[in-house]
Amino acid sequence: MKKRPEFELYKSHICHRVKREGDLDFIINVLESGEIRELFDMQWYPESLYLLAMVDYLSRENDLPICSDYTDIRRRKMQQVIYPAGILAMCSAIGSDYYKNESINEAIPEFIRHNIVEAEVRNVC
Repeated sequence: MKKRPEFELYKSHICHRVKREGDLDFIINVLESGEIRELFDMQWYPESLYLLAMVDYLSRENDLPICSDYTDIRRRKMQQVIYPAGILAMCSAIGSDYYKNESINEAIPEFIRHNIVEAEVRNVC
C-alpha cells in the first residue's frame, strides 16, 4: 500500500512533474497510467481531483480535447474548500478570511470546480 503524502507535498510533486515532463508528456503519462482512477479508487479524493484538474487545465491550455474517461470523477468536488497552506497562514495571521475570498476569485477554473484553490501551477523551482 502506498504511503499517503501530505496534500501540499503532493501538489508540489505534481507541479514539478509538469515542469520536468512538459505539458503534453505529463498529460499522456497520467492518462496512460490510470493514476487518476487509482487514486480515486483508493479514496484519495483530493489527490485524484487535483490530478484530474491538472490534466484538464493543461488540456485547455494546449487546446486539447478533454479525456472522457473521467466524466464521473469530474462531477465530484470536495465537501469543504481546500486552500493552499500559505493562504491559511495569512488568514490566521490577520484574523480574517480576506485572502481565502481573494484566492477563490483567482483560482484556476478546473481546480475550483472541485473545491480546490489553485492559482499557480507553473511557479516551481
